[in-house]
Amino acid sequence: MAVREWPFLGAPLTPNTLNGGAAGFPEFHYVYVEPAALKHYQETGAFPEGTTIVKELVLTKEGTYDDGSRDEPSGRGYFPASYAGIDMMVKDKRFTETNGWAFFNFGHHAPPYAEKAAALPNENCAFCHTANAE
Repeated sequence: MAVREWPFLGAPLTPNTLNGGAAGFPEFHYVYVEPAALKHYQETGAFPEGTTIVKELVLTKEGTYDDGSRDEPSGRGYFPASYAGIDMMVKDKRFTETNGWAFFNFGHHAPPYAEKAAALPNENCAFCHTANAE
């Protein structure tokens, strides 16, 4: 099953223009979770060991207003442009230094992405995820 067929959790966006020109993640984040892991979470309130969550990074179309928004047929807003990266987090108890989750980046650029990636250190991803887990 392709990632884009997994349950879609959402698409947060923190554009540069609304964050003083320095948003940490100035693109859409299309977030997907494995179907079985989501079902387990809905039944128990916890993700099972081995859960995989994928975050697909998508740039926004260039804005025409000062806040970075633009007009499209559906109205004024922020709209997706091109794919710009892919991240993954995996629940794995071996990663004790990152609270039982491993974080991977397969490229922060247009496809194609790397086939393999090493787990990122705590300060790259896990620190913020752990601090904001609730």
